[in-house]
Amino acid sequence: MRRFLLAAALAATVSAPALAQSQPPLRCGVDGTFAPHAFPSLQGGVQGFQIDLFREVARRMGREIVIDSASFSGLIPALNAGRYDFLCAPTTVTPERAAALLFTEGYIWTELQFGIRRGTSPIRSEEDLRGKTISVNKGTPYEAWVRNNAERLNLTLLAFDTQPDAVQAVIQGRAYANLSGNTVIRYSASRTPQFIADFALPGTRFHWGTPFRQDSGALRNQVEDVIVCMKRDGTIARMSEKWFGSRPGPDQAEVITFPGYGPPDLPGYDPTPQNPTCG
Repeated sequence: MRRFLLAAALAATVSAPALAQSQPPLRCGVDGTFAPHAFPSLQGGVQGFQIDLFREVARRMGREIVIDSASFSGLIPALNAGRYDFLCAPTTVTPERAAALLFTEGYIWTELQFGIRRGTSPIRSEEDLRGKTISVNKGTPYEAWVRNNAERLNLTLLAFDTQPDAVQAVIQGRAYANLSGNTVIRYSASRTPQFIADFALPGTRFHWGTPFRQDSGALRNQVEDVIVCMKRDGTIARMSEKWFGSRPGPDQAEVITFPGYGPPDLPGYDPTPQNPTCG
């Protein structure tokens, strides 16, 4: 496991230095191979949307943050074991996960999208996947979708520890398509001419939120308050444009603030009205 200490600059308030000195660093985990959300930097360490986002969250909280880079499949078990305070990795909020963890509201929408090798016939429906091999990043909802639909569509699953390996399987012809989140597929296509973004599965839009253990409600709410402030002042929208290539519209989660704490209508949701002190 590679560990990167990201010493977030302290918030510009009189009390922030004392606060930072009296509290330990925040600890979070991320998949450091999941570009453009988190991936190695030529200067050392990791870079990406998630790194920018949570460095800024920590800075506004007057805290330092330690980010561990590890395989996604091990992050939730490590969180539950107490190794992390929360996960910096983009984590799809499913009803099953929300029953076991606490989540912030979504800061990005995710939906399931396929990427294919350039020159391959476009996917127009799920039926075009019948009998095909699909590559995925191990331990993700994308793997779960392939497993759940394998018998119905006669799919073969090819799971990898990293997303780049899953994309390479498509380029090399070992898999027909790669299934991942829309932001990752778009980014991979922008960096790899042989790989193009294709069919998005209807009805698969979910919150990408930040998971905490169920005993961390107070910290969850503190982090969500900061995220709400970053939505209101346009910070998350600017980060999204930087890393994903386009400014999010008014219907996107980067700018929408949701009532209460956590994704509405899912387990762990707290309807207490938000009232963060921003600025």
